[in-house]
Amino acid sequence: MPMSEVEIIELPKEKDPRGNLTFFEDVNQIPFEIERVFWTYDVPGGQTRGGHAYYEQQEFIVALSGSFDVVVTQPDGKEVRHRLNRSYYGLYLPPKKWRHLDNFSTNALSLHASDRKFTEDDYIRDFDEYRGLYAN
Repeated sequence: MPMSEVEIIELPKEKDPRGNLTFFEDVNQIPFEIERVFWTYDVPGGQTRGGHAYYEQQEFIVALSGSFDVVVTQPDGKEVRHRLNRSYYGLYLPPKKWRHLDNFSTNALSLHASDRKFTEDDYIRDFDEYRGLYAN
């Protein structure tokens, strides 16, 4: 069962004078088994990625290089900004959390791990539809 809240997760950091090493392994560090991994890179200045939510998919995002913000928008429109700029921290996003990525530094590299293979049917791409999921 997915966790219900967005959460920063600190990953193991193996320090070594030759260079540090960080990793994550399915349920040992993140709350799901990985089915798909993808990454974004070469994002032009001022561009935004994402702008959607998922019905069921869980996601874990790490800044492997550089920095960027993951902005989670609540159904009422309030935004919570999470700055990712260290490769030993990642952001867990449970299902039904609207997000976009922006404020990419030069050469930023974002790694995304998810618990599902890509299916367009799992995407919520309309914010009004997303907001409707929380209407009383």
